[in-house]
Amino acid sequence: MVNWRNAGALFLTIFIILFFAVATGTKIAKHTTLGLDLRGGFEILYEISPLSEKQQVTKRTLSDAAKALNNRVNALGIAEPDIQVEGENRIRVRLAGVTDQKKARDVIGKPANLTFRDSKGNIVMNGNDLAEKGANGVFDQMQRPIIVLHFKDPKKFANVTKKYVGQRIAIFLDEELLTAPTIRDIIVDGKAQIDGQDSIEEAKELAAILNAGALPVKMKEVFSTSVGAKLGQEALQNGVEAGIIGTIIVLLFMIVYYRMPGVIACITLVAYIYLLLLMQNLMGATLTLPGIAAFILGIGMAVDANIIMYERIKEELRSGKSYLSALRAGSKRSLSTILDANVTSIIASLVLFYFGSSAIRGFAVILILSIIVSMVTAVAGSRFLMNLAVRSNLFNKPGYYGVKERDIREL
Repeated sequence: MVNWRNAGALFLTIFIILFFAVATGTKIAKHTTLGLDLRGGFEILYEISPLSEKQQVTKRTLSDAAKALNNRVNALGIAEPDIQVEGENRIRVRLAGVTDQKKARDVIGKPANLTFRDSKGNIVMNGNDLAEKGANGVFDQMQRPIIVLHFKDPKKFANVTKKYVGQRIAIFLDEELLTAPTIRDIIVDGKAQIDGQDSIEEAKELAAILNAGALPVKMKEVFSTSVGAKLGQEALQNGVEAGIIGTIIVLLFMIVYYRMPGVIACITLVAYIYLLLLMQNLMGATLTLPGIAAFILGIGMAVDANIIMYERIKEELRSGKSYLSALRAGSKRSLSTILDANVTSIIASLVLFYFGSSAIRGFAVILILSIIVSMVTAVAGSRFLMNLAVRSNLFNKPGYYGVKERDIREL
């Protein structure tokens, strides 16, 4: 007898999955951020070194310099740059969608120039007057976010504050205005503070930019590569086409060989692709060619989890168990195998992320994300839908599970 409650829940769940995939899937795909290898752009690897022997390049130096580079790139109007610190003295800059590479190189590669200017635009101090790591974002006694500045020569700073007391001193990084605080009193100890920040994060970010502008570091280009917009578009098209063809072949195989469970695998695979794109967008991850490879590999792993479970269920059905008992036993027996495979893949991905370059890291991130999503869809989701299908009594023939009646042994 058909259990219409479970049957209704099954078809409603399938309808909801397909509805969201069709209604919003295209929009989500279009909002995916593409890397330079998919939409064109260029990549530069800089080697960072100090100008004087007295200074050292530390992790904080690299971090502050990277933030200053990000500030410059934003001034060029380039959306979502990828700027990463690598090793002990290198910074990699990846800019997608750049048309004027020469201009970008000129702006990015020049030394940071921090200046303090009066209302007429005259430079009264520069980055060399700020102590090394002399800017810090902290809370004041009233728990308000502020920036504390320390200057090398308190006497020089005192003369400046005396001359311009009651006036604004604008702070520029290159030709971009960072902030313009008002000098309220004469400061004799070389320590000043800038208030008016909305949050401690904003204060720390501005302090990092000030520190980077005050650090006289050299940036030497050691590697660069570029990808044309047309070539990137072709790479994207070929990658997507390969993924679609491979996915269709897998889906047809699952339906032909596993019948009803294969259809459920197709439904959960649609959910997997939808959720993976959605989570990638929410994380702000950039999709690259290695990322597409990880995406397609994740599809294979998600289907593989279904295959392991369905084969266990078929074995239980052949042994003569009922459909519900076969589902429970097959799901339980397959779970440890699926978990072992996924855990080892995550461990391998973490190693790739730790030791790999930016492209390898992108592959590792997408692969880890795909494994997590597949555990939700291909494992938990498939079991949920299979449970509803079995309990609905709509699929109570061995043929629906790819099992021949003559292969079933009596208990």
